[in-house]
Amino acid sequence: MDVRTPTEVAELSVNIGRNKVDTTAKTGRLIILSILAGSYIALGGILSVIVGFGFPEITSGNPALQRVLSGTMFPIGLILVVILGAELFTGNNALLVPGFMKGDFGFKDVVKNWTLVYLGNFVGAFGFAWLMVYMAGLTASDPWHSAIIKVAEMKVSMSWLVVFIKGVGANWCVCLAVWLALAGHSLIEKMAACWLPVMAFVALGYEHSIANMFFIPLGMLEGAHVSVWQFVRDNLIPATLGNIAGGAIFVGCVHAMLHLRRK
Repeated sequence: MDVRTPTEVAELSVNIGRNKVDTTAKTGRLIILSILAGSYIALGGILSVIVGFGFPEITSGNPALQRVLSGTMFPIGLILVVILGAELFTGNNALLVPGFMKGDFGFKDVVKNWTLVYLGNFVGAFGFAWLMVYMAGLTASDPWHSAIIKVAEMKVSMSWLVVFIKGVGANWCVCLAVWLALAGHSLIEKMAACWLPVMAFVALGYEHSIANMFFIPLGMLEGAHVSVWQFVRDNLIPATLGNIAGGAIFVGCVHAMLHLRRK
């Protein structure tokens, strides 16, 4: 079956955005779908840690190989989100913009959806980090123990501007993956669409706010020298703002302007 054209994808995104706004009124359902999405991203996160940092004797002299291994594993999170219909803040950064630009719903509707989904994603990501990883002891021993501590401390050591720019790059890739998945019809097409751009952003070291709701708290649980304030100020805020710019402007806005019919 042929894939959808860019215009068809943009028009489909309008309908999806409208449905997401309708779901926002059903707060309980939205929160559950958001918690699931945060958990799915965290699942991809721990898989990327276990595999990416699990071969130190090979990757120590080949740093790009570690990034490729982590990138290969991480996309399972977005695949689950897209196929199972969970609510992911970063994906919604793009998906709600075309409908908003057409006037199907207002700015308050967008902000309400983003806020509730963001909070639900945090609960899911942190809950998974604590229960399914820390309490399960998945990163209690090396090389994963040292690796997740190093990851957490590195993520709060960059300048605000660098994190913001990396946030733009991460959600540009994630939302392009969502857009590509909308173009496909079969399960394999959608999985491949999610996998390629997400693998790229992980390998390039970009910053994804929802993923960092897993990586940094897990590192803190394992003993990283990172305070809650550092986590929020030095990473979560600039990464979130960068994600919004990368998804809403670089994908949602641009593709709506290029491909939607004017009223």
